[in-house]
Amino acid sequence: MPVIECDPSAARERLEAAGVDVETGNTDHERWRASHDGATAVAYDDKVVIQGERPEGVEALLRDGGGRAHVYFDGAARGNPGPAAVGWVIVTGDGIATEGNRTIGRATNNRAEYEALVAALEVARDYGFDEVEIRGDSELIVKQVRGEYDTNDPDLRERRVRVHELLREFDDWSITHVPREINERADELANDALDDD
Repeated sequence: MPVIECDPSAARERLEAAGVDVETGNTDHERWRASHDGATAVAYDDKVVIQGERPEGVEALLRDGGGRAHVYFDGAARGNPGPAAVGWVIVTGDGIATEGNRTIGRATNNRAEYEALVAALEVARDYGFDEVEIRGDSELIVKQVRGEYDTNDPDLRERRVRVHELLREFDDWSITHVPREINERADELANDALDDD
């Protein structure tokens, strides 16, 4: 549950400027509340608390954008195909900007990896980052995105196209294969989503 220390009046203006409906709070302590993309933001005197299944969309609207981020992604499938989930972590010079996970139904491990990358890039885009340095422990996905490997599976080819559409929204990007231990937090988040499902 993200908590953003901020001026609630300025936060309200940002949400309204993005087309989000803002309502009066439900209690004397709540200044206002707003729902957007599966999450609810509740403003208090000096902070906004975001709850819900997908808080990253509202959080991105309330945080300052720009700059460069390191984006870690991982997908997990129990069975191939089987129940699957994704996890991502976005890190800046100030530390973890956001992290998240969710289940994605039944998928192969490679499909889960692509879905994790798509989710991570969507969040990085929504946060307004200009440059992304992407890290993942799936050599196949990294090499397919870089164009070093062909993508024969039509489903994965479609996911790769979506990744490239998202990458065009950044001023600069790179993608690097890293060992699993470097990608440990994203892996942990994807597996946590499966464990909690």
